[in-house]
Parts: sequence; structure tokens; C-alpha cells
Amino acid sequence: MTRLAKRSTATLLCALITSTLVVGQATPPKANDSTTPLHLLQPDYPVPYGQPRVDEVTKVINRVYEYLEANTPTQIIDRQSGQEITNLATFNPNAVIKPGDFRLTSYEWGVTYAGMLLASEATGDSRYAEYTNKRLAFLAGLIPYFRDQVKADPNANTSLRPMLAPHALDDAGAMCAAMIKAARAGGIKTDLRPQINTYIDYITKKEFRLPDGTLARNRPQPNTLWLDDLFMSVPALAQMGKLTGDRAYYDEAVKQVVQFSKRMFNKEKGLYMHGWVEGMTVHPEFHWARANGWGIMTAVELLDVLPENHPGRAAVLDLLRAHARGLAACQSGSGFWHQLLDRNDSYLETSATAIYVYSIARAINRGWLDPLAYAPMALLGWNAVSTKVTDKGQVDGTCVGTGMGFDPAFYYHRPINLYAAHGYGPVLLAGAEVINLIKKKTFEINDSSLQLTQKK
Repeated sequence: MTRLAKRSTATLLCALITSTLVVGQATPPKANDSTTPLHLLQPDYPVPYGQPRVDEVTKVINRVYEYLEANTPTQIIDRQSGQEITNLATFNPNAVIKPGDFRLTSYEWGVTYAGMLLASEATGDSRYAEYTNKRLAFLAGLIPYFRDQVKADPNANTSLRPMLAPHALDDAGAMCAAMIKAARAGGIKTDLRPQINTYIDYITKKEFRLPDGTLARNRPQPNTLWLDDLFMSVPALAQMGKLTGDRAYYDEAVKQVVQFSKRMFNKEKGLYMHGWVEGMTVHPEFHWARANGWGIMTAVELLDVLPENHPGRAAVLDLLRAHARGLAACQSGSGFWHQLLDRNDSYLETSATAIYVYSIARAINRGWLDPLAYAPMALLGWNAVSTKVTDKGQVDGTCVGTGMGFDPAFYYHRPINLYAAHGYGPVLLAGAEVINLIKKKTFEINDSSLQLTQKK
């Protein structure tokens, strides 16, 4: 018999034996209500479900850190030649901060600096704080170099114009708050106070206001309130109150929150409208997700430092709780929130989701929100956000910078982009605060759902 014939015979015998064994076995019982605990079947969740581990969260924010560390350089170059400028004794009119993937002086980067500081605190890893301290020291050290250029032309399209000659709350507020946090943390040796004073002077004395003192803009219409401006002002005011002990800063911060909310907070929905225009008899309510994120984050940042005995504290706390209830009602089954919160056919957006996760988790950790009610939604939100951090450490699914509109198409079709800087700081903040949350609380799967473990 040939080798091929022997192999064919062996194969046939194996098939016959296997067939005989299968026929001889009992048919397994079908899965039905009598044979299987159907309520324990694993659902096909679109994002991970359950409590993340500290090491899993840390890996996500570490990827973000490594990407940003590699792609936000601290160098001055000649914009024409591209060569690094190392001699700062003589000013080069072509000098600019070396372009990386993001601008080091933007409000988005103020949020990122704060996120790095919190990540360092939550993980014990000094690299995160060093990222912030290195860049803030770098920027502060450039002030003498660029000062005369900006003084000669306050509208100059140059690297330090937003710092030396702020034109809007976007230039000042988030960067100011981050600088104060860095100074208070004590890890930075550079004196940031002169620049802090420049920022706070703009916020308190130069920004346009309505007659009752509410911070406002004259775009896109005269006398317009942007919900975003709560975050671009109040956390800086609150941090300044903490830094100086001057109660007037706290009073101004509370005043802004109350006066914005009186005009813009929909009590029935528990959501803020994005924009309000004085003189309009009808205010189209577009509940844009990231603006609502700035709103709830403002309340959290204010309550963090507002004295317990401040007469405005109860009002801010009530707003935080009402807003959290409204946001909870809008979370999607995937853990994300929609670009327009109450319009489920608008896309799911990452930066707002991360801001809500941070704000809700921090409010739980501070005792302002019920962990039994809100912790599962915060962890679900983090699980969703974590799926949008690429292997490279970039944050996907973030809406680009957005003005104010009075029609839905404007919001529905805003682009998303990996380089939308608004996503990075919120992811760091969310991850850090989730680490704090899962260190303080324990969770279990009970009847298939994530539950806060109750003490026996």
C-alpha cells in the first residue's frame, strides 16, 4: 500500500470513529428559561462594562501623556529658517514657539495643564506634574523676550500675545486657573504671579460686561452670553480667592454663576442653553454638550475652593445637583453623551463625555453627589472615553472649536478631529478622578449590573 493510500485509510477510520462517538453522545439541552439563567447571559455591550481597574485607567492616561510630551516642544525657533534660537539676549523678530501639535498658551492647554497636575496627584507619578511645570516655566521665562514686541503691537500675531495682551476670556481664564493651581502645588520654582495678575486684571477689569456686571461678548450678536465663559472666568476667580484669601474674588465668581444661570439654565430639563442674547424675545435653546461640560465643571471647580460658610455656596451646590440630574437623563446606552444633549440623532462626542465623567466623579469624591446614584454612570462614561484614546495616545471623537448658532445644522455637522485640543485635558482629568473614585469606593456586579458595594 502506498504512503498516500495509508494516509487516506487512516483519515477515513478517524472520521468513522468521530461520527460514532458523536451519535453516541446525548444531545445537549437547549438554552431556555428552564435550563439556563437567562438573566446572567452576557450582553453585547458597545463599550466595556463594569468597574475599570486602576492600572487600566493609568495606562490610558499614560498614553495621552506620552503623546503630548513628544508632540508639544518647548523651543523657540526662527519661523523662516526653522533653526532653534538659544540666545535670548537679542530679540529676533521672526521668533516663535516651535509648532507642535497644539498651542501651549490656549485655553484648551490650560485645561491640559490642570489635568496633568491632577493626574500626578492621583497616580503619584511626578512626570505629569513635570509636564505642566516645565511648560509654564518655559512660557513665563519668555515674557521678557516677547514683551516689547507685544507692547508695540498688542494685536501682533506672535507666540505670547495671548499672555501679554489678552483679548478675550479664552486667552485668560483657563491658563490663569492652571497657573494658580501649579503655584499652589509648589512644584514650580518660577514666579508665575506677574502673569497671573495680567490674566486676572483682564478678567476683572477689561472684559465686556452687561450693565449688571455679567461677563459677555459682542459676537455673534451684541450683548451675548456664552455658557463657555463661565469656565473661562469663574475657576480663575475662585482660585485667585484661594491664593489671596480675598473674599471679593469668591463673591464675583458666585455672582457670575448665579447671573448666567438665571438666564440660561432650563430648570425643567436640567440643562443649559449654549447662548443667550440680550434683546431677543425668544432664545433658541441648543443644549450643546461641551458648553454644558464647561458649566458643570465650573460649579465643581468653584465648590472645590469656595469657603463652606460663603452665603452663595448653597445656590451653587443646588445648581450642580440639578445639572447632574439633567445630564444623567441624557446619557446614551453606550456611555457617551450626544453633541446636542437632548437630540439623540446628533453624534456622540468625547470631550463633553470626559468633562462630565470628571465633574461627576469629583462631586462624588467630595460628597456633593450620591455615589449610589451617580458612580455607575461616571464609570460607564469613563469606559466609553477610554475607547477613544488611540494606541498612539491621541483622543478621537472630539468636536472642534465651536461658536454659537441658532439652527441645529450648525451643531449637528461640526467636524471632529484628532487634533481638536479640547479633548486632551478632559481625558486626563476624567482618568485621574476616576482613579480617585475607585480607590475610595468599591463596586460589584449584582444581578448583572454595576452597583456600589454597600457595607454589610
